Amino acid sequence: MRFIQKKILLVQAAVFAGAMTAPRVALAGGNTFGNIAENITNSIEALPGLVSGVAYMFGLLLGVLGILKVKDHVENPGQTPLKDGAIRMAAGGALFGLPIVYEAMRNTIGITSNSVGAAVLNGVDFNVQ
Repeated sequence: MRFIQKKILLVQAAVFAGAMTAPRVALAGGNTFGNIAENITNSIEALPGLVSGVAYMFGLLLGVLGILKVKDHVENPGQTPLKDGAIRMAAGGALFGLPIVYEAMRNTIGITSNSVGAAVLNGVDFNVQ
């Protein structure tokens, strides 16, 4: 019992010493709402490219699976309905067209640059009477 108490005391002393000698984090230059918003917008700049790549890959995959289902229907029409292959090919085509539709949407609403900017709050006025 005494051996366990000594071990616990040594662990507590080590933790206390580590906490006292650990580097301090300065709160004065910490994260502000503006810094957090800027980090978020910088992180999501590559998101449209990722979505486009995933859409192309899954569109291609669904197109191939749709062709295989149509082939199964041709070989055995009673077992595999034609709609299964048609649905997969339509979904693959929609995913293949998603990046083009996204780009057309961006051009329509007037977004010309790829970078996203954080919103800035310049001031607040309270009109209390």
